[in-house]
Amino acid sequence: MTGVTDVTGAIDAQQGYLEHGSAAERWDRGRLFFEAKEYANAARVLHGVAAEAPELLAPRLLLARAYYHSAQLSKAERELRAVLDRWPVEDYAQLMLGRTLERQGRAAEAAPYLRIAAAMAGDFPE
Repeated sequence: MTGVTDVTGAIDAQQGYLEHGSAAERWDRGRLFFEAKEYANAARVLHGVAAEAPELLAPRLLLARAYYHSAQLSKAERELRAVLDRWPVEDYAQLMLGRTLERQGRAAEAAPYLRIAAAMAGDFPE
């Protein structure tokens, strides 16, 4: 039973580290994890930051990207839809949602988001 206790203690310690500090410190930590391609850890950190400050776009977009890159696609989709509810003209969120839906095998549902993102970027078909 000691092995289970040790693992549980290690997980609790890691979670404590991820949640430790001010929102600004956790934002920095989340970005560092993201830059190091530790997307699951970045998502764990950024989830709390985004929850504390839902009015800030940057943490929410980075959280969605971390979910996407760690293959947590339903969470990425949910976060991107929430971003677009609040900021419908956010072209990168439109693109990311389209890519997330494509990656889930939902190409027909993705198409409008990808078209909107392309139009917002000035990429019109000839």
